Amino acid sequence: MKSTRVTRRSFVKSSALIVAAPAILPTSVFGRFAPSNRINLGVIGAGRIAHSTDIPEFLAFDDVQIVAVCDVDRKRMLNAKKQVEEYYAKKATGAAGISEGGGGGGATSASFSGCTMYDDFRELIAQPHIDAVAICTPDHWHALPALVAAKAGKDIFIQKPLTLTVAEGRVVSDAVHRHGNILQVGSQQRSDKNFRHACELVRNGRIGELKRVLVGLPGDPGCGDEPEMPVPPNLNYDMWLGQTPAVPYTEKRVHPQNDYGRPGWLRIEAYGAGMITGWGTHHLDTAQWAMDTEYTGPVALQGEAAYPQGGLWNVHGPLRIEYTYASGVKLICADNKTHKQGVLFEGSEGWIYVKRGQIDANPKSVLESKIGPDEIHLYKSDNHKRNFLDCIRTRRQPIAPVEVAHRSCTICLIGNIATKLDHPLEWDPAKERFRNDDEANSMLSRPERLPWRLADY
Repeated sequence: MKSTRVTRRSFVKSSALIVAAPAILPTSVFGRFAPSNRINLGVIGAGRIAHSTDIPEFLAFDDVQIVAVCDVDRKRMLNAKKQVEEYYAKKATGAAGISEGGGGGGATSASFSGCTMYDDFRELIAQPHIDAVAICTPDHWHALPALVAAKAGKDIFIQKPLTLTVAEGRVVSDAVHRHGNILQVGSQQRSDKNFRHACELVRNGRIGELKRVLVGLPGDPGCGDEPEMPVPPNLNYDMWLGQTPAVPYTEKRVHPQNDYGRPGWLRIEAYGAGMITGWGTHHLDTAQWAMDTEYTGPVALQGEAAYPQGGLWNVHGPLRIEYTYASGVKLICADNKTHKQGVLFEGSEGWIYVKRGQIDANPKSVLESKIGPDEIHLYKSDNHKRNFLDCIRTRRQPIAPVEVAHRSCTICLIGNIATKLDHPLEWDPAKERFRNDDEANSMLSRPERLPWRLADY
């Protein structure tokens, strides 16, 4: 597919223009996103992450209303509809006569007219009253809904990783940039004060010259063979498979039928790459943020990993991937038995370590250092979904925009490729290709089962 290459310079330039827009704009500029209007949101994918995180967090804001849900599992779709409608019913009863806040206006929850269900994400996206979508599907179902939504003019919140292949990521990033959508990827560590503070300290030289970054990730176990099972009547299994090969159904391939426990698809390479994207898109994104390489990537890498020798679940186990950047900085990603879970920045004058809920440094005084007015201040967000909603209204780029998400996802995916090959790789971050390695380049995309080819949409 032909695609428009977007350079760091062009992205920074366009983002600067967007950020420069006034915070308060005439209603004519916003159209249906006028400050007096509520944002109508459709949720695509009603599984574990939507049920436990995305739906509840969006429900908490008064200036957005979930008006539609979509899933190929009707049981889960019905549960999501019930979750939404019960919340708004309770709120309308409990908040009668109370002015709402938290988001810039909008009608009260008492005016909620119901949550519509759709079996096909394309039907949900086609609804003119839906302003934005939240894509909470398995990883192999990220790219196509995002592409369709971008072309339809919808703004997009999408769970990480952005895509499952580098080629998909380029298509999605180009489409979003071309159509002017707001896209926020669910890399919520960017909206965490400890991660932002750690990255600002590194950027401003508080540990001297950065030498090395160590990232620690959890792992995934394998499992034995699983018997073929009848497809549940509530599940459109063929559509769940999407682009991927047609294979027999078994529950541990898809998701639990009786609860929202961790689904098996996370451990199968056809649908997800394992913890290298599951946690790697968080921690490697943090590393790139601190290194100021958000719009580029490494120039060389080599990796190794243990893989199950049989059974249904086949993503990597313990791994080690060493990336080299043009600056000479080494970024080494390994399992958390080798490296502590989180991100450790090592410099010529000390170190900084950060993970969720913790930040540490040597010397300790580094943490008390104040970032001066003339130093580098990184984008500040205190709530990831609030930032997305605010950016829908202002048209400012969000804290985790599509091109940054694509680049962070890319280093995870090429690292996964490196673990499958027994030789060093050279990477060209401008061309997004391996140098002189046809085998590695063939792994930047994947076959697409009809009718779900991105080129057809």
